[in-house]
Amino acid sequence: MTLKPNQPSSTKEGIKPYLYMGIAAFLVIAASVTFFFLLFRIDEISNLFEKITSILQPIIYGFVIAYLLNPIMMFFEEKLLPILKKKMKHTKRATIVTRYICIFVALIIGILCLYILGSFILPELMVSITGIVKALPGQIEQFTEWTTNLVSSNKELGPYIQQGIMKGTEYMENWIQTDLIEKLNTWIGFFATGVIGVVNVLKNLIIGIIVSIYVLSEKDRFAAQGKMIMYAIFKERTANTIIDTLRQSNHIFSGFINGKIIDSTIIGILCFFGLTIFKMPYPLLVSVIVGVTNIIPFFGPYIGAIPSALLILFVSPIHCVYFVIFILILQQIDGNIIGPAILGDSTGLSAFWVIFSILLGGGLFGIVGMIIGVPTFAVIYYIIKKFISHCLSKRELLYTSEDYKTIERIIRKEDQVIYKKLDSPILCTEEKNETNEKDKSK
Repeated sequence: MTLKPNQPSSTKEGIKPYLYMGIAAFLVIAASVTFFFLLFRIDEISNLFEKITSILQPIIYGFVIAYLLNPIMMFFEEKLLPILKKKMKHTKRATIVTRYICIFVALIIGILCLYILGSFILPELMVSITGIVKALPGQIEQFTEWTTNLVSSNKELGPYIQQGIMKGTEYMENWIQTDLIEKLNTWIGFFATGVIGVVNVLKNLIIGIIVSIYVLSEKDRFAAQGKMIMYAIFKERTANTIIDTLRQSNHIFSGFINGKIIDSTIIGILCFFGLTIFKMPYPLLVSVIVGVTNIIPFFGPYIGAIPSALLILFVSPIHCVYFVIFILILQQIDGNIIGPAILGDSTGLSAFWVIFSILLGGGLFGIVGMIIGVPTFAVIYYIIKKFISHCLSKRELLYTSEDYKTIERIIRKEDQVIYKKLDSPILCTEEKNETNEKDKSK
């Protein structure tokens, strides 16, 4: 079949829809085959991912160290850069010199914190742990005598207490005979390679510190290259949305993690002074446990308080009661005064979503998941919220959740949007537009 000179364009236009449909069908089939291939090879892919992660561990350490030191570096850079700009003729040179000086200061502060931890806290922790191991048999014996006297002096509660002690003893015996022996065999196997593991961690940490210096010095260039890639691949509006989302994600993560570290340090110090004043046993060890576990939102205080209370219980039951009361008061102070003052509303999540993200993150990734679960879910929540607000705004509807609390239904008639409220007739289009304008100005 031959085409006439005036027919090619119309024929091509008729072929295009079929061509697009064929490409779309091919992509769907290819994506389905790839998905099932990955699904059936999930173990091999997981092993490959673990191997790559192990190889890149120094790089990961470097990025984590750089991310933690970045706020310190930025703080000193804001103070020092205006001074050096006045002293030096070239602005670019002043910026470079300031950056390297502030990186050095941030590293010194980080190493100093590790030195304080290693030279003051760790030896005291070792003394406390050694004391616990030596004193534990005698403390258990004293605790047994105390419970025996309690049982003999109280005939009503005595049988229940005795039954609980017997069940606890049976559980401990079974645990020692089954789980503990198996774990000891595993630990003995790991002990042979433990020295090599420590050396590898130290090697990765040293390389990570070097990597962090390069990351901090080149972070502006990395950010610029990322923007170039975004604007090269996507349209300007899409690229702007992605960059704004990444900025907000960084704001959420940095604000939450750095805030929790500062908050937990303050709680640990307050706990140490409180336990020292009340002359409770193992004040430093308990304070470190409480401070470290406080990094985990919501459940952290309870995770740290339970083993600490058990340690104190074997020494003095009455001190254990005082400790529980003290921790409850301390956590109320943290939750209502210290935490909000440091963290503010960095995540924008309600209490329900905080608990949800902690449980989900902890179930998937353990302790690390419990720590980063909240900021990760906060980023997802922010993206979904922005998308829904954009869709509602595009359809010229109200886009804040507060507005929908009193709305029963929405009715659109021609160019008018009518909001039927739960307790009043309607809210017309003009009022709706005024509300949107107020929200935009805010």
